[in-house]
Amino acid sequence: MCGIVGYIGKQNTKEILLEGLKELEYRGYDSAGIAVLQNNHFSNFKAVGKLVNLEEKTKDFITKDFAVGIGHTRWATHGKPTELNAHPHLGEKSYVVHNGIIENYAKLKKELIESGVHFLSQTDTEVIVHQFEKNLKVSHNAFEAFSQTLKELEGAYAILLVTKEEPQTIYFAKHGSPMIVGINEEGEKYFASSDAPLIGHCTEVSYFEDGDYGYVTADKVALFSKKGEQREAVFSTLSKNKLFAQKDGFRFFMEKEIYEQSTVIVDTMMGRLGDEEIVFDEIESSLFDGIDEIKLCACGTSYHAALTASYLFERYAKIKTSVEIASEFRYREPVMTQNTLFVVISQSGETADTLETLKMAKNAGLKTLVICNVDNSSMVRLADASILTRAGMEKGVASTKAFATQVSVFWMLSLYVAKLKNVLNRKELVRQIALLREVPTSLIVADSMHERIKRLSKRYLHGHGFFFIGRDVFFPLALEGALKLKEISYLHAEGYPSGEMKHGPIALADPELFTIALLPQHMLYEKAKSNVEELSARDSTICAISPIEFDKADDFIQISSCADYMLEFFEMMVVVQLLALEISIRLGNDVDMPRNLAKSVTVE
Repeated sequence: MCGIVGYIGKQNTKEILLEGLKELEYRGYDSAGIAVLQNNHFSNFKAVGKLVNLEEKTKDFITKDFAVGIGHTRWATHGKPTELNAHPHLGEKSYVVHNGIIENYAKLKKELIESGVHFLSQTDTEVIVHQFEKNLKVSHNAFEAFSQTLKELEGAYAILLVTKEEPQTIYFAKHGSPMIVGINEEGEKYFASSDAPLIGHCTEVSYFEDGDYGYVTADKVALFSKKGEQREAVFSTLSKNKLFAQKDGFRFFMEKEIYEQSTVIVDTMMGRLGDEEIVFDEIESSLFDGIDEIKLCACGTSYHAALTASYLFERYAKIKTSVEIASEFRYREPVMTQNTLFVVISQSGETADTLETLKMAKNAGLKTLVICNVDNSSMVRLADASILTRAGMEKGVASTKAFATQVSVFWMLSLYVAKLKNVLNRKELVRQIALLREVPTSLIVADSMHERIKRLSKRYLHGHGFFFIGRDVFFPLALEGALKLKEISYLHAEGYPSGEMKHGPIALADPELFTIALLPQHMLYEKAKSNVEELSARDSTICAISPIEFDKADDFIQISSCADYMLEFFEMMVVVQLLALEISIRLGNDVDMPRNLAKSVTVE
């Protein structure tokens, strides 16, 4: 997602900032900007789209001698991707860049406007610089004003701020979003939100902890803990391998992306979870006027997210929902009626079969909506409306965080429609929103869990296949678990509804058939358990994933005891992703680049 860079030194500040942002492109963004403070004068440049646009804008801007600079790549959350909403954001004499979300920005913004402050953007970030300058007027110095501002902010953030009050200083803060400072023998100071921009410039780096804040000058790193106690920054040697840095030390991008899911889900929900309603600023409620049916169309992993969504739309929004495989839908001469909202789902927004079905729906006069991760993609440009999943760039071919964010968007959208149709009572809607807020915690990968799966994986390297089984939303999750395994391990795997096993597939049951059983406590547990017992009785090897220990299982992976089946869904999703990963690593496969597959399927 969003990326941050900063620099204090005598080199070409503009080029250092642009090079640093280029190293963060893999995280995904829709606009970028830099601000340079030199000789007590600010130069600020912003551009929508790729960095080449920002490079073009800054081609005549030259920096030499000492300067202070900050830069940012933005993925739109509060406010559309425009130059005004791009970072850095300006006060009267200060600039700020920020990753994360300021949860109480609306309250602070209202107070600032009432005091005469004029806002230029729709972002929550702009509040930070104005609040800082408000505090600056009654503080002894800029650091005191910055410290007071942090006390008044609620939410998650990584912040860099520069001001003419202290033109040789960068102020920083970290709470919930990554931030690193790097140094070298020339006394230069660099900031970034990951290691990659610092490689080749720094010899040592210090990783800030949540609550850390302070300031940096040419000759000093002043670091304070969240309790306000000054402490020494601990530096470690910086790796010289940029690919390793982009992976943040993980063995594969897929592994990193599994771990990132907890963070990107926060981005997906940012600005969309109210206290008693779901807010989608990017769509009009009139999109659902006259709509009696939703038709979801997708391929691969996105199809599994759509299947999951069908349960949620019918359960919460009480609206008829059907799901189509795009490659089949294109050629079967389907009947499309005007009371249907046609929804396509794609990580890239370029998937050929899905794009063609969208064109069909448009030609038939249906209202259309795309759930996508890439702004300005073909589907986003073509559809009547779009909701971005904000998963950031996904380098692993086998999709993980794209699926997690798609399901999260659909869960929110089902509640949004339920509120529009007035079919879900207030108490249940508030409960569902509270559950959504717990999803990021459910996606945190516990070391003990990952180690357990690593140990188990060595027992699942042979045999004649895998059955992943589940009921309700856990059936599409079973399909997704099987797809992940076959994609990267090249072992045969199938997903089935648990109740379907007895209708044929159980004939394959023997000790060399591995059954991965999804047994949620809060969704048809006894029925699913009975289906697994049928397989166990036929000597199938059972690996049960559940919060409740299952005595018929040969292996058992225990998830947390959750308040709702959807939280169990996300915890089990992480487990099946990790299981596929670890089996594949043991088999010696290139997890990120599996054979015969492409990340974006732009042909039939």
